[in-house]
Amino acid sequence: MTIIEDLVKPPATGIRPRGVSRREGWQRRLPLLPALIYTIVVTQIPFIVTLWYSFQNYFWNQPGGAHWTGVANYKEVFTDPSFRSAVVRSVTMTAIAVIVAMVLGVAVAVLLDKKFLGRGVVRTLIITPFLVMPAAAALVWAGPMLDPNFGLINYLLEPFGVHHVAWLSTHAYGSVVVVMIWQWTPFMILIVLAGLQGQASDVLEAAKVDGANAWATFRELTLPHLRPYIELGILLGSIYLVNAFDQVRLMTNGGPGTSTTTLPFYLYQKVNYAFDVGGAAAAGVVTVVLTIIVASFALRLFARVFQFEEAR
Repeated sequence: MTIIEDLVKPPATGIRPRGVSRREGWQRRLPLLPALIYTIVVTQIPFIVTLWYSFQNYFWNQPGGAHWTGVANYKEVFTDPSFRSAVVRSVTMTAIAVIVAMVLGVAVAVLLDKKFLGRGVVRTLIITPFLVMPAAAALVWAGPMLDPNFGLINYLLEPFGVHHVAWLSTHAYGSVVVVMIWQWTPFMILIVLAGLQGQASDVLEAAKVDGANAWATFRELTLPHLRPYIELGILLGSIYLVNAFDQVRLMTNGGPGTSTTTLPFYLYQKVNYAFDVGGAAAAGVVTVVLTIIVASFALRLFARVFQFEEAR
């Protein structure tokens, strides 16, 4: 005798998560409230004041105080050739420094990913330039390194026929870019090295078994794997270096002429040399808007990197 039983699936009695009440929501947010207030005080309130001054005609060295001028300061900013030159110079210096620093970072990170005696010590020492304050680094390079009479660079290049070169006068643009590269290459090394250590070793072993050489393995496997990390390093470096001020102010003071006048130093000159608070505020607002645009791409890239890690 065959007994056929109808197996009826019991109704699902899933437990729905209890909604969070408004009181509980505020209790969760309460510990973050001091940080939020501090952020508003130190960032948003100064920006609002800057935005207000950007619509004012206000010079420190002229009596009468500030008065409303509408968008006249913004028209002057966009028609000022010095502002456009500073923007182009900031972009080109940033692009050169970030690209060279990333290329060097990838090369050094690949070397540091290999096993050798003292690798931990070398990894620790190689990140020290990034830990030096930008102002201190600029002073060290302007004096002991690039001094035309007693600088270390001239001393090292003397066997090659280089004598008493005034680097900060004859090669000011390149000198500032070199300092940026020197300070940001360790940051690129750290990001790329983190990506290399996250690469699956079995994939590399399989490529080696299949007869792929080192360059083919790097080009076909390692480089595509490092692409999110390289993009992240380039964007983060661009955000920070486009606002670089210490190197220009302490090494060249924007000169010779305006050859190293970047956008942050242009704003500094507007306030401290021309006493034009309204024009500097308008240029500052434009700079903040451009920075926010770049930062939005950086945040999207952060999300891509996180999704990439979760997929792995």
